[in-house]
Amino acid sequence: MGSAPVDRNPVIEILTPAQLARARSTGALVAEILHTIADRAAPGTNLLEIDAWARQMIERAGAESCYVDYAPSFGRGPFGHFICTSVDDAVLHGRPRDQVLADGALLTLDLAVSLEGVVADAAISVVVGTPRPEATRLIEVTERALEAGIAAAGPRSRVGDVSAAIGKVLRKAGYPVNTQFGGHGVGSTMHQGPHIPNDGRRRKGEKLVPGMLLAIEPWVMADTDRLVVDEDGWTLRSATGCLTAHSEHTVAITDDGVEILTLGR
Repeated sequence: MGSAPVDRNPVIEILTPAQLARARSTGALVAEILHTIADRAAPGTNLLEIDAWARQMIERAGAESCYVDYAPSFGRGPFGHFICTSVDDAVLHGRPRDQVLADGALLTLDLAVSLEGVVADAAISVVVGTPRPEATRLIEVTERALEAGIAAAGPRSRVGDVSAAIGKVLRKAGYPVNTQFGGHGVGSTMHQGPHIPNDGRRRKGEKLVPGMLLAIEPWVMADTDRLVVDEDGWTLRSATGCLTAHSEHTVAITDDGVEILTLGR
């Protein structure tokens, strides 16, 4: 789930080797749930069904959703559901509702869970049913931006290196970039520092050090950088009604590079 930079002095946790081992388990669980739901979703699936599937898998694993009781300043909380389900022009914080997926819908699933005291957060966008070229391109661009952001991270990097790498891919593809909501640190809680906007300047921002967990999450709207909020107080949509996409991984900064914890299959 994307975060907004509302805290001037955010907590930044440095995980111990034991915590990192637990984070790997959390990341694997998040990836498995996301990919299982993405495979299962089909035209005619209700978003409330997806929320129920997520709840079953989370509880079966002995984990906790980070969303149910989540009530930040930018939402009309608590969120009250187990997973974010954003469809077509919805891009972030999509609150599950009584909506059936149409053939060709662009569905974004965003999930953060806590297992044994450590959080992992990831998102994937998929086309449900018949592929649409414009939707496929959006998804591919966010995935390439995510790869670039991860490649720019490491123990000698700064947040700005990650942001600049993401922004370069998105802008080269011709998409506007919104920097209000972006990636963030994770650890014992879902939203920590540093804030990682999806564009920025190299060699600026906080230094990345071994033991940090980062949720890196490029998201894009096809023809605008402006967001509007649904009446539910949570779901963020493109101001023009254009298609959107969102890709996210939780990564660990290690002594010699970066480890992706939510890679899954």
